[in-house]
Amino acid sequence: MTDAADDEDSALEELVAGVVMALIFLVGFGLLALGEWWFWIVFPVGFAGVLPAALALVRIYESRRGDDASESMTTETEDALETLRRRYATGELAEEEFEAKVERLLETETVADARESVASRRREGKAGETERETAFDRD
Repeated sequence: MTDAADDEDSALEELVAGVVMALIFLVGFGLLALGEWWFWIVFPVGFAGVLPAALALVRIYESRRGDDASESMTTETEDALETLRRRYATGELAEEEFEAKVERLLETETVADARESVASRRREGKAGETERETAFDRD
């Protein structure tokens, strides 16, 4: 079974398909306008050969680009974990700090996750400040 997301064309695929089809029509009708009798050959060769090849190259490019991004993200996470382990081993971090930082690191694997985590911590911090102020005002 394939996901619906796998069946959708990316913006780059759509762009390449549009450009290749425009070139096929331009060359085919250009040859027709020049009076070449073999102009019709451009259409089957273009639509059955050039267009699928161009789309296959785009998919290969996108898959390799996606693999590189996931590898770099994994490497960054591993580097950060290694730094935390080293700091914990040298005594720079207490056990509680180490565990909190590792947990936070693993929660925020993407930039969007990190932003969301920071925003939620800020909201929690403001809520905690409001509670402290209320308690202080009561005293």
